[in-house]
Amino acid sequence: MLPDPDVAIIGAGPYGLSLAAHLEARNVSFRIFGTPMQTWRTAMLQGTHLKSDGFASSLYEPSGTFTLRSYCNEVGVPFADTGVPVPLETFIAYGLAFQERYVPRLDQRDIVDLTQTQTGFTLRAEDGASFNARRVVVAAGIGRFHYLPPVLAALPPAQVSHSAAHRTVDRFAGQDVVVVGAGASAIDMAMELLRVGARVRVVARRRAIQFHDKPGPRSIWDSLTAPMSGLGPGWKSRLCTDAPLLFHAMPERFRIDVVRRYLGPAACWFTRDAVEGRAAFMLERQIAHAAVQEGRVHLTLTCADGTAEDITADHVIGATGYRVDLARLPFLPASLRDQIRLCGTSPALSTKFESSVHGLYFVGIAAANSFGPVSRFAYGARFTAPRLAAHLRRCSVSARVVQQEKDQGSSSFLKRRTKKLLSFPGV
Repeated sequence: MLPDPDVAIIGAGPYGLSLAAHLEARNVSFRIFGTPMQTWRTAMLQGTHLKSDGFASSLYEPSGTFTLRSYCNEVGVPFADTGVPVPLETFIAYGLAFQERYVPRLDQRDIVDLTQTQTGFTLRAEDGASFNARRVVVAAGIGRFHYLPPVLAALPPAQVSHSAAHRTVDRFAGQDVVVVGAGASAIDMAMELLRVGARVRVVARRRAIQFHDKPGPRSIWDSLTAPMSGLGPGWKSRLCTDAPLLFHAMPERFRIDVVRRYLGPAACWFTRDAVEGRAAFMLERQIAHAAVQEGRVHLTLTCADGTAEDITADHVIGATGYRVDLARLPFLPASLRDQIRLCGTSPALSTKFESSVHGLYFVGIAAANSFGPVSRFAYGARFTAPRLAAHLRRCSVSARVVQQEKDQGSSSFLKRRTKKLLSFPGV
């Protein structure tokens, strides 16, 4: 049986794996649990591409050498920092290679329960095995946080689903499908539905679907006025990636509003030609009512001018994003959730990613309201992993020192105190 670790990581996506690689390099005792790259492998559409540029789509180990670029060079896959979309399957394969190389002792069991103790936490795995850890890092990713508006969430999953429920869309061939949303997920979904022969309508509140511009050569002036960052060009994005601690120092209401509004829905430049002129876009419309009748979904839409419009479909897919809700984490009991101070619906975190429950940390999308929009993307692991690993290393060393002093016993303590007293002048 393995000894209890100082740190347990729940989740093996880009954040969990990057943190584990840094802890391994710092000789911190840890265990990491979960299926590697699970959300990417089960809740993303096959055949699609990442929204992020190639240079911003790496996982992060201490040497910084095993980047997505280096992996693509190794296996002979085309790569460019910008301008060459990264296939989802390439990113998944890279993440699995990263895990095999830097986190080989990954435990692929799921954690089903987390209990606070006097010295830390007890974790119980899906097979009933349990162990203790002084500190726990929740790196659960977005998989548990998919969001459907209430008007849709109440309907049967056979007729209404979230985009994360579909790895493929072959079963919708020949059907009428409504996609709700205006971002990359919505347009990717529409593109794949069209490919298999579905009839597609895209319903969105926005006045227009925004597509990113195709990357091209950048002038010196472009670099000065809109410097490139892992979130795209612009000084605001550059501040988000380079100054998460500055964002952390901002007022809570400001932080929540920025995370909600900044980098809103936008589709990838390379998907425009696949959907324009082929999918029907029903913009400036909101769903006022939804019901299932005789196996079809009936939607009542409210238009911008206040009029109503009724449409029907075989299926409605909500590409409506993700919202952090700690109640959606099955291993987190209500008794523990109730102790966590919130920032919006996310945990309020210290500058070291620690929640109000001592020893319980959150990274990734759950940290966005504390550290900014960068935490919504894999690129945020570049800041998170080394900073949190350094903190956990200091905690681990301190804990070992305290334990050593306890093990030495009171007589050793008295000897040290006597020696210190005798060292003072005049004693």
